[in-house]
Amino acid sequence: MSEKARLSLKAILLAELPALRAFALSLAGADDRADDLVQDTLVKAWANAASFEEGTNMRAWLFTIMRNTFFSQYRKARREVQDVDGEAAARLVAMPDQLAHLDLADFRARLERLPADQREALVLIGASGFSYEEAAEICGCAVGTIKSRVNRARRRLMEQLALSSVEDFAADPGLPESAALPPVAE
Repeated sequence: MSEKARLSLKAILLAELPALRAFALSLAGADDRADDLVQDTLVKAWANAASFEEGTNMRAWLFTIMRNTFFSQYRKARREVQDVDGEAAARLVAMPDQLAHLDLADFRARLERLPADQREALVLIGASGFSYEEAAEICGCAVGTIKSRVNRARRRLMEQLALSSVEDFAADPGLPESAALPPVAE
């Protein structure tokens, strides 16, 4: 937008302020909300000035922006809950995401400390979902060897993570499902 066009738009917007303010008061009913509505309308009009078609009615365009803004805010406000004393917020409880990220980072670090053959077997069975037979074929070894590697890897991870049983690991809500240990090979 050229400087001349910007100045022209600014002059038009300023000229429409009284009419916009009156319309905003009729919609919002309160001075402060009407002022906010006028401001939102002007900001949107300025930001979308390129979409205004030259030769059309600027006042109608501005009033349409204001009306749409008002009804969008009205719909949004209907879904909001007034909670001035904080009672509703106090009933909402969510565990912080940071702990899950830290647990997962710790798990990954401990997994990286495993010997490569054990880590590979555990990932193939536990994370990738391969059967022991498929994992044995991928690794080029016997099924019993894969079962042994998975068992040793699982035990070593449990020791490193200070878990007393596989159930402790599986019950940890901070770890994703993909980190779950495979069942013990019988």
